[in-house]
Amino acid sequence: MTKLRFLTIPVFILVLFACATVPKRSYQETVSEWKSYEDVAKWMRRHFSYDMARLREVEGKFPDPRSPEETFKLKSGVCYDGAYLVKDALNRIDPSYEARVVFIQNSPYAVNHFVCSFKKNGKLFIMDYSTAYINMVGVHGPYDSLDEYKKFYERYHPKVRHVQSIRYW
Repeated sequence: MTKLRFLTIPVFILVLFACATVPKRSYQETVSEWKSYEDVAKWMRRHFSYDMARLREVEGKFPDPRSPEETFKLKSGVCYDGAYLVKDALNRIDPSYEARVVFIQNSPYAVNHFVCSFKKNGKLFIMDYSTAYINMVGVHGPYDSLDEYKKFYERYHPKVRHVQSIRYW
């Protein structure tokens, strides 16, 4: 019994320090392991959350988005923070995605929105994991143009029935 007690304490200390020293992986390290847009979507779905406090803080303004590294670290943000992280990650994984940020102008009737577009097999896809509307979350497409995505957005968005304009940012 005494022998067991002497073994328990060092094992406990070892486990305690081992857990405390596990380094967090950086944005660059994580993205370097991703192989496709599906890996980005999976991370966004599992880890990214919409930051309502930041929305209230920046409402009506166009501040600079957070860096992809900061958004990754915080695991939250508003639509343009998420769109810029997705754009950066997709272009690092495969430049042929030609990922670009898209601006959806809805004001004055609703809040404007940003998403990320990318190309695959000559078709346009939209990735949107940085919205407060759960039915708009996901990878949408394939489309032939932004106008096709605009029709999808107007049809399925719970509050927006008419997009004023949609364009690359």
